[in-house]
Amino acid sequence: QVQLVESGGGLVQAGGSLRLSCAASGSTSSINAMGWYRQAPGKQREFVATISSSGSTNSADSVKGRFTISRGIAKNIVYLQMNSLKPEDTAVYYCNADVHSGLRNWGQGTQVTVSS
Repeated sequence: QVQLVESGGGLVQAGGSLRLSCAASGSTSSINAMGWYRQAPGKQREFVATISSSGSTNSADSVKGRFTISRGIAKNIVYLQMNSLKPEDTAVYYCNADVHSGLRNWGQGTQVTVSS
């Protein structure tokens, strides 16, 4: 089992920045990749960005050039640096960890609100 705890959400004006953090605990050696999804009110959860155990990254077209996913020195921590935020980025952001068994673990989510 992997437990995930997100932090760093909040309220920011359009054009501003936030950095989200996700700390994994438990069976962290079983993690293949970690990433971020988001869910806006009335919409489906959507992919934001991911980083593999080897450090390769991928992100959604809607956030390319604005959001950056990275890992801490302790590789059980993942960050999402969000710059040039837009009102349409408003959502609950969820951290995920994919493990060797194929199971996807989720955090509890952190709210990001971007005001216009």
